[in-house]
Amino acid sequence: MNLHDDRAGRLILSLRQQGVTDPRVLAAMESIDRAVFVHEKFLDQAWEDQALPIDCAQTISQPYIVGLMTQALDVQPRHRVLEIGTGSGYQCAVLSRLARYVYSVERYRSLLVEAESRLRTLGIDNVITKHGDGGLGWIEQAPFDRIMVTAASPAEPTELLKQLKPNGVLVAPVGRTSVQMLHRYVGQGDGSFRRESLTEVRFVPLVEGTAKEI
Repeated sequence: MNLHDDRAGRLILSLRQQGVTDPRVLAAMESIDRAVFVHEKFLDQAWEDQALPIDCAQTISQPYIVGLMTQALDVQPRHRVLEIGTGSGYQCAVLSRLARYVYSVERYRSLLVEAESRLRTLGIDNVITKHGDGGLGWIEQAPFDRIMVTAASPAEPTELLKQLKPNGVLVAPVGRTSVQMLHRYVGQGDGSFRRESLTEVRFVPLVEGTAKEI
């Protein structure tokens, strides 16, 4: 067993002990080399269960949170998934192993360019990306089977819920403070949604518009 496999194995064991037990989610996370998505100076921490800083004052999420949110989303092989907040591309890569297509929106163009490069490096070809305002979703490609929001929505994500299929699932952190509640919205088939509160989380805020970058 090489060092990568050893570190990945220990992380997967830790996730399982914390309640991420879906075998497809664990296999997807084990297959994605997280080191590809972290800054060079943090490579020694790539397989640790912690969030790490990336450019534009954003973060690559803690693997436990990635696993928890992915498991809650219940992605199936033929699903089309919308991800709000491409970031480093790590969560997107994990979703790509589970879904038919992943549509990902990022407000920082520089982050998006880097994420696209990493996805190409890994040979991932079922991800479609867009530079735009994540709060608006991706109306042209809606409706989606699943939607994941990787930034904190200040209120109920009503615009995104409109882009879900009747029996779809949306997972998002919601709250205006530094600590938010991770919510799971499940479509009831009649246009209404059942909301489940999963756990407290810490995400950067979902900001309107696209970023002004120099």
